Amino acid sequence: MPLKALRTLAACGFSFAAAFFGAVPVSSQETGTSPSGSDAGFQLGLPQSGILTVQPDRLFSESAFGKRVEREIEAEGAVLTAENRRIEAELRAEELELTERRSEMEPDAFRTLADAFDQKVQETRRRQEQKLREISQMGEQAKREFIAASLPVLQQIMRETGAGAILDHSSVFLSAEAADITSLAITRIDEVLGDGVQDEGGEP
Repeated sequence: MPLKALRTLAACGFSFAAAFFGAVPVSSQETGTSPSGSDAGFQLGLPQSGILTVQPDRLFSESAFGKRVEREIEAEGAVLTAENRRIEAELRAEELELTERRSEMEPDAFRTLADAFDQKVQETRRRQEQKLREISQMGEQAKREFIAASLPVLQQIMRETGAGAILDHSSVFLSAEAADITSLAITRIDEVLGDGVQDEGGEP
């Protein structure tokens, strides 16, 4: 009866979908300006555009918050990979020992041990794969927190520019008026969030 060995799980990967915000419309009442954005020119360093765009992946990955999350995900993935390699080596050694004992055992006794080993391998695989899913879920939760905390910053930029919407940069095929605010947004978000780690007083 062939025995199954535990496969090595891949290191945790972490990627985010391009559709981060889509469009974030704000009415003229919320911006406090006319729909044409006539006050935008008076804001130093801000684009004069009724349409703003943002690069979602870059917004997260280049922010202090996103860089901190990426470091944590990579560290957790490295720990899991090392653990998987150790477990795989242990199971291979156990499989080899069981195979060497086969000639000395009754078929029924060997089958009982082999079945128990196979079950152990399957349970170990499920446990390690669950750990991988938890690492991925940790990243997704961090992304949701980043989105929620970033929206007020982006809305403030809209108010200052008088823009009517922020679009995903990748979804804009052609526009002479669209202005990319990714770099500006990263700077503003970093000022508000930092890396997202709370100090002893509970403030980020």
